[in-house]
Amino acid sequence: MIAQFATLSFYQPVRSKPLTNRLIQAAFWIWVLQLPLQVVAQKLSPKTMDALVDKQLWPTVNELSEYVALPNDAVNPDDITKNIAWTEKAFAKRGFTTKVLATSHQPIVLAEKKFPKATQTVLYYFHLDGQPVRANEWSQKDPFVAVMKEKTNTGEFREMTGNVRQGPVNDEWRLFGRSTSDDKGPIIMMLNALDIVQAQKQTPPYNIKIIIDSEEEKGSPGLKSAIDAHKDKLKADYMIVMDGPMHTSNRPTLSFGCRGNAGFTITTYGPVTPQHSGHYGNYAPNPAFRLARLIASMKDEQGRALVEGFYDGITFDDESRKIMAAVPDKKEGINKSLLIVNEDKVGTSYQESLQYPSLNVRGMKSAEIGKGAATIVPAEATALFDIRLVPETDGQRMVDLVKKHIEKQGYTVLDHAPTPEERLKYDQIVFFEGNAGTPAFRTDINSSIGRWLRESINRSFEQDPVMIRIMGGTVPVVPFIQALNISAVIVPLVNMDNNQHSPNENLRLGNLRTGIKTCLSLLTTPLTSSPAQSPAYR
Repeated sequence: MIAQFATLSFYQPVRSKPLTNRLIQAAFWIWVLQLPLQVVAQKLSPKTMDALVDKQLWPTVNELSEYVALPNDAVNPDDITKNIAWTEKAFAKRGFTTKVLATSHQPIVLAEKKFPKATQTVLYYFHLDGQPVRANEWSQKDPFVAVMKEKTNTGEFREMTGNVRQGPVNDEWRLFGRSTSDDKGPIIMMLNALDIVQAQKQTPPYNIKIIIDSEEEKGSPGLKSAIDAHKDKLKADYMIVMDGPMHTSNRPTLSFGCRGNAGFTITTYGPVTPQHSGHYGNYAPNPAFRLARLIASMKDEQGRALVEGFYDGITFDDESRKIMAAVPDKKEGINKSLLIVNEDKVGTSYQESLQYPSLNVRGMKSAEIGKGAATIVPAEATALFDIRLVPETDGQRMVDLVKKHIEKQGYTVLDHAPTPEERLKYDQIVFFEGNAGTPAFRTDINSSIGRWLRESINRSFEQDPVMIRIMGGTVPVVPFIQALNISAVIVPLVNMDNNQHSPNENLRLGNLRTGIKTCLSLLTTPLTSSPAQSPAYR
């Protein structure tokens, strides 16, 4: 490029204007001499990155512990307000401007920072709320007081004593506490990667917008209204979602889609009130048995759904099969971790199983067990289901298919609890409540965002990322994709075995290290090309 400039006419000697010519030449060479420094400033070697991240680990742990100390169940508005205030302050400290955007439910936070000469924008998504906590089920006094633990020879985790936060970090140590992984950990990884960028006098090659949801664990009920109301504020060229777990190998992972989530509840009925099982045990129909037969009718012995049309439209081309086969899963290891002998036969592998919609019973209830148990015929029995969706399946259609299946089993399906008249009229009744839920998405692996992310990971980690065609969990990405006409990819940062949504949630420090480095890599890798006008979304 310099040689090309050297041949331009304005660079050639101009005898009639020697002073003007010298000034032009001086300005040109000042620009040329600065150019290599600007290019080099955007490229940190993998070794340099590792050293910078290592130095930043304990400050990151300390800041995450401070963040975790704020209870964050979205059912408590006051707690969310405190989390939002903390989050705003943390981003303002890094030079971001923040706005709290009102929604139809809890507000969300938008943090933004622009950089000189940046012409494109990347929108990042995180969430600050966490799952409810049942403190008595945790192996520590307070789930909101982060505790460092290490694994013992028996495979259990033991709290570490002494001041371990001054010496070297063992990647197998873990920080336990609610939202250490889902999703406060990734937020803190990004903040500390930004600290490294600033300390190294780097300039990210694009403008940054960060949306921080406050009700993700409750289905993000207010998110769509916020996107519709603030579409202009959210405009970006790419979207990256930093939620969910990495591959079990803990190699850098890119997930190019996620499953959606629909759901329904069914209730079956017996006598109008619980009855003595001795007096009515062979007379009053037991709703628990009716529910059990209904549930059993929905799947075969190999776990495949028997609901007609449930798997319609699912096909794989050669490239899709190649992508799935390249994921380094080991069936034996997965089954050992789950303590199962055989897996369901939906798909020929773990990755292929994720490409199909799933039908799952997530809870059942009929009368009481334990101390409250009684020898009765229950009055009713209820089961809650979720359907994990894929891009080929529509949530409402899937719910309707199940409803039709129940009708084929001889049940009268109502959209309300039965009246006394209906109970006397119909033999078998089901109260059915369903919702279409959140749709799935999938982005083309060879899209411009996919190429940029792979290049970034390859440059920083000197290895290919694990590329997942679609991950099993659900994140509320589709409203952004649809409203902003944007391509999205999930860049998960935390360990798969982090117990998210469960007691004893934790973050492996090796994943904390990798996560900061991944964020640092993305913040210093120029975008490869202009994004396509239409994202690959189905």
